[in-house]
Amino acid sequence: MKKTVSRAALVGVALCLFFIIFQISVSSTSRFLKYATNSPKPTQEEGTRKLKVISQPNSHPPKSLRLPVESPIICDRTDIRYDLCSINGPTVLDPSKSTLFTIGSAQHSIMEKVQPYPRKFEKFIMPRIKNLTLTSGPQRPPCKVPHNIPALVFSAGGYTGNFFHDFNDGFIPLFITVHTIFPDQDFVIVVSESPNWWPSKYADLLTVFTKHHIIVLKNDTPTHCFPSAKIGLISHGFMTINQTLLPNSKTLLDFRVLLDKAYTPQAQPKVLTSKHTNLRPKLVLASRKEDKGRSILNQEQVIRLIKKVGFDVVVFKPKNKTPLNESYALLNSSHAMVGVHGAALTHSLFLRPGAVLVQVVPIGVEWAAFAFFGRVAKGLNLQYSEYKIGVEESSLVDKYGNGSFLVKDPFALQKTGWDPEIMDIYLKEQNVKLDLIRFKACLKKAYVKAKRFMEANG
Repeated sequence: MKKTVSRAALVGVALCLFFIIFQISVSSTSRFLKYATNSPKPTQEEGTRKLKVISQPNSHPPKSLRLPVESPIICDRTDIRYDLCSINGPTVLDPSKSTLFTIGSAQHSIMEKVQPYPRKFEKFIMPRIKNLTLTSGPQRPPCKVPHNIPALVFSAGGYTGNFFHDFNDGFIPLFITVHTIFPDQDFVIVVSESPNWWPSKYADLLTVFTKHHIIVLKNDTPTHCFPSAKIGLISHGFMTINQTLLPNSKTLLDFRVLLDKAYTPQAQPKVLTSKHTNLRPKLVLASRKEDKGRSILNQEQVIRLIKKVGFDVVVFKPKNKTPLNESYALLNSSHAMVGVHGAALTHSLFLRPGAVLVQVVPIGVEWAAFAFFGRVAKGLNLQYSEYKIGVEESSLVDKYGNGSFLVKDPFALQKTGWDPEIMDIYLKEQNVKLDLIRFKACLKKAYVKAKRFMEANG
């Protein structure tokens, strides 16, 4: 009996040991697979939550601005969109090394790396943004070019060149940062990277921010010194300025005033002067090339319809080399703008408050339509409406069929976020053929508003 019990006990112990070893093996394998994958796919719940967080405006100021200065270098990395670093003392910038130096203790030296571009959440573009090194220690390079005002350092790389991103990731965050950190203080702009054309294209706008020469690292070799430096741009979200986070309560309307200062002197001769002679409101139709996606396939018919409803129409085909003062003059003298969701609608920033904006929304881009341009319209007090196309108005029906999940339920495919493959289908493959009967009803409402605006404002 003892032998039987003993054997049974040994078998039980052996089985327990086997089970424990098996569990450890499975657990280790799971952990290995989890961390060996470079970009693990989020669950639907995680993806939806992240997309919601990214698309929502910020509701709190940078944490670093509320902390006491206890270190020569402080970096706030708590925001999902940006990192913001401060060098709290005399700073030497060495363009050849993309490094900012400050004096500090040899025993407590500090080194931080930062990418000063406000799309930290995006894994595709951030690896292409240059890192800047911030370091403190007992030594620093000699100063060749002294400045008696602080530096504001940021990147104009990434998606720069796309007009939407030039403002969403560039000038609106720059406006926010200036009015958060330097509301009544002069500063020097230092650009860590940018396309060659960027400083000249936006020279008029940059001059409104600062009267000082813009330092572009790749075009500069001598060291520069500043009393302090801020590195990074603060973003409140897509095309958003949250006035509750700014000490002087600035809004998107104040940003519009800044645009007016930059471009009105040059645009003035072209601003509308025919208040009493032109009885038809002017509508700008933003046009896109078919091979770029989201173009209007029946554009000629649409133009005839717009004229029939009562508008004068200007077809607007902006290019990278289009002078901004000309674009500003056109939009600033218009009463309405119509366009399919896309970067060209960023020019709605140039519309006068109270003008009309109609955004044609292709299938699959509903959340982006409001997040990108609906907020601009709200912030500028534009009379905004959306024309959401029906499935039959999308070219995706011809390619995938009206029974396709891509066409019937785009939101379900986007619950885990905007994967590049899905994004390309809705943004690059899709064109629209507007239902002229449905769209006419939309235009008639826009005409009434635009006519009233023209009569009141010229």
